[in-house]
Amino acid sequence: MERESMEFDVLIVGAGPAGLSTACRLLQQAKKAGKELTVCVVEKGSEVGAHIMAGTVFEPTALNELFPDWKELGAPLNTPVDHDEIFYLRSQESAFQFPNMIVPKSMHNEGNYIISLGNLCRWLAERAEELGAEVYPGFPAADILYNDDGSVKGVLTGDMGIGRDGEPTDSFTPGMELHAKYTIFSEGSRGHLGKRLMQKFNLNEGKDPQHYGIGIKELWDVPAEQHKPGLVIHTTGWPLTESGSTGGSFLYHLENGQVYVGLITDLSYFNPHVSPFDEFQRLKLHPEIRKHIEGGKRVSYGARALTKGGFNALPKMTFPGGLLIGCDAGTLNSSKIKGAHCAMKSGIIAADTLVDALTKEDVGGKDLVAYTENFKNSWLYKELYDERNFGPAMHKFGNFMGGALAFFEQNILHRSLPLTIRDMTPDHETLRPAESSKRMEYPKPDNKLTFDKLTSVFISNTNHEEEQPVHLKLKDPSVPIEYNLPKYNEPAQRYCPAGVYEVVAQDDGSKRFQINAQNCVHCKTCDIKDPTQNITWVTPEGGGGPNYPNM
Repeated sequence: MERESMEFDVLIVGAGPAGLSTACRLLQQAKKAGKELTVCVVEKGSEVGAHIMAGTVFEPTALNELFPDWKELGAPLNTPVDHDEIFYLRSQESAFQFPNMIVPKSMHNEGNYIISLGNLCRWLAERAEELGAEVYPGFPAADILYNDDGSVKGVLTGDMGIGRDGEPTDSFTPGMELHAKYTIFSEGSRGHLGKRLMQKFNLNEGKDPQHYGIGIKELWDVPAEQHKPGLVIHTTGWPLTESGSTGGSFLYHLENGQVYVGLITDLSYFNPHVSPFDEFQRLKLHPEIRKHIEGGKRVSYGARALTKGGFNALPKMTFPGGLLIGCDAGTLNSSKIKGAHCAMKSGIIAADTLVDALTKEDVGGKDLVAYTENFKNSWLYKELYDERNFGPAMHKFGNFMGGALAFFEQNILHRSLPLTIRDMTPDHETLRPAESSKRMEYPKPDNKLTFDKLTSVFISNTNHEEEQPVHLKLKDPSVPIEYNLPKYNEPAQRYCPAGVYEVVAQDDGSKRFQINAQNCVHCKTCDIKDPTQNITWVTPEGGGGPNYPNM
């Protein structure tokens, strides 16, 4: 079919911290150089920030570079961190608080802020538009377009009004072709187009496998007498230790009587009976957590994968016609439990590289090799390199010994060890057979502190057009019942934090695999953890998915 097209100098896929920082810096630098550039940002969420979810304790390093006057401009950084507490939860009742002197330096948060990353992205989008960028929420990039020479030409936005049978309905509107000299992919963790680019251009060659965690988070209104603005709490240990999993929790007191609470479960876990959602629910029953939220009201829920492989798993970020940045590439620093400042800096480096190329009347389509050198000369490269052993050590030695190694490197040596610890097993290959794994028993929700998946999805404001095609694709529809069910008790029923996947008993006694795609919160866990890599996440119709307030 014939489609309308639009031309830009730079096209940015994803209005997260990396993409919006690219747009802002690019237009700032172009103005200084006396160069007019056309910059477009497309975002799959119904509005900027709708799909943005993170902890978030925010380090303002990159924001200081991008907008030194951010306070005067009204950036939503309202709650400075004033106190850190870190606990080892020994059991469901007991805990040990680590003295600050033995906590790795990277986990100290002096000078940082407790923020909503979604609100920061909304603010960054306003700044980008003021500088001249065109920002289009509700337009998912569904496919990549290529030039005849194989370089990236741009993206195709998703068609609207396609029925469940794949045929156009009366409301059909075709997607548009967006062309650019350079296309920047900043889709966040496990970007579906970034995944394709890595395969097509072999960007992962010679790198360690990427690793991920699933972060599940809630926002609570709490009683005034329990509210302690600026308090940051991190925990490790229980409940994940009962299943041999790694990860940890966070609890942050932000402004307006609200608290963030969440759990990150590393997707390298080996027990197929583990349910990260239910692990998080029972975490809230621990005395050190419940005392902060008991008597409060849960007002929002969300889940998102985070890219945790760190320096060792960073792909080549350049390819003909574009760049891969932010969590699409994997720039999160898991030692700090922070990725926003890293994503922003990767976008700033991208913008500086692009301005240099485009002011030389570059017609585009080239491999921006200068980005690699600019990245290596940045504080971001040094930060990720220095803490490259953190994630692999946690996976190999557990949170306790891994944390001890991090303390030794950061607080004693003041540098990384001269060796590199590697974790070469992809997350989808770690599951053990169900019959040889411990059965997990999770308590029923009390609807005061703990809740079920469907109630949780409801307050994530998730919505998809009911009759659109299912956006969770099975390469082989027989695998869930014929292979995953007998071997792993079909783990999709448990690793999904939104109740998307069910094994349903039929009248004749057989089992059927059901996909409730309308529940999907776009966390990407299924795309990562499915043991046969049989599930592929693609973009649903524009604007679909969660709509997170203040997350």
